Amino acid sequence: MLNTDAVPRSWSVAALLLAASDALQSRLGAVAVRGELSGFTRAASGHCYFTLKDGDGQAAVLRCAMFRRAAVLLDFRPVDGQQVELRGRVGVYEARGELQCIVESMQRLGSGSLYELFLRMRARLEAAGLFDTARKRPIDAHPRRLGVVTSLAAAALHDVLTAVARRAPHVHIVVYPAPVQGPEAPGLLADAIRRAGERGEVDTLIVCRGGGSLEDLWAFNDEQVVRAVAASPIPVVCGVGHETDVCLAELAADLRAPTPTAAAELATPRQADELQRLARLQALLGAAVQRRLDAQGQRLDRLALRLGRPARLVDRERARLLALARRTEGAIAEALRVRHWRLEPLQARLRAAAARTLAAERERLSHLAVRLDAADPRRVLARGYAWLADADGHTVTSARALQAGQRLSARWADGRADVDVVSVDAEAAPDDTRPH
Repeated sequence: MLNTDAVPRSWSVAALLLAASDALQSRLGAVAVRGELSGFTRAASGHCYFTLKDGDGQAAVLRCAMFRRAAVLLDFRPVDGQQVELRGRVGVYEARGELQCIVESMQRLGSGSLYELFLRMRARLEAAGLFDTARKRPIDAHPRRLGVVTSLAAAALHDVLTAVARRAPHVHIVVYPAPVQGPEAPGLLADAIRRAGERGEVDTLIVCRGGGSLEDLWAFNDEQVVRAVAASPIPVVCGVGHETDVCLAELAADLRAPTPTAAAELATPRQADELQRLARLQALLGAAVQRRLDAQGQRLDRLALRLGRPARLVDRERARLLALARRTEGAIAEALRVRHWRLEPLQARLRAAAARTLAAERERLSHLAVRLDAADPRRVLARGYAWLADADGHTVTSARALQAGQRLSARWADGRADVDVVSVDAEAAPDDTRPH
């Protein structure tokens, strides 16, 4: 039993923590504990720091430190989510007043539940073709607008904005805010990615967040987020966590970046590099134009030498034109002679045919004149006949058309007279069998 007389009435913080640590070590000594790794990091010094979660799902964690002398003896690479068994000493870390375990050895027991779920989901989505390299699209080398899907409070957004402002200040940034951690994060992240695709106002979309444990990054392993990234009509650059962190959204993206800053660098050209490239192109274009001008100047010089004295060239061309004119006149005269020689027999044939046609027409007209003269009514009247017409001028051809007292006009070959019908005696026609 403790001697209460030896215990001081009050402790300093350091003394109390030291006493608590000594009490734990003397009471527990070397311990063995099982759990799931979380937030595992290895410092440049070789020391390892991590948290051990309760393997049965209880809300209990234990901070652990494994110094370099013990870490070099590990026969596997620890990663978040692995189930391990630790052997070490439990004490108090006085600088923070936290309970911690100084690990002397570590053995792997199997994959943790979260990491095992990650592996199963990765295999299933990979079998569905979401990670195929054939479906990945190239990133626009010179975007005008850049979309960023992340939390407004995330340090990753500041990193992206800083990198873009440094590399390509002319590129506009459109932020589609969504939480990157928590139970609601997967659905809101997927909605933000789909909203960016529907609006279609950016050339490249960056999906990013800073580093953390496997639990912190789990939203980017959610299936709906992975499928939203794969279905995005806009090329996606995904940079989640640190360089060693890998999430499923990065595997489905068109381009994976190790960090959010690297994602911004991969999505934008460096303005200084582009200006240098433009300067080189300008120099090449200027040199090409100068070469073209030099070549054309030499061509003009050669043409000037070939041209010689203008008056001599004009005289030569005038003589050539006179020769062509004489040849043209001779060709026309010869063509006219040939045409005249060919037209003479045709003209004689035409005249003979016209004479024959004229004689035949004259003979036909003579026959027609004889027939017309024979049918002249005046010749009929000259033989003693008369032509009768009623008051309307209609010819009277039958006695049946007359009535007593009717006035007629009679015409003979040598004159005419008006007559009155006194009586009518119409004879029956030979074929008239009607009763009278």
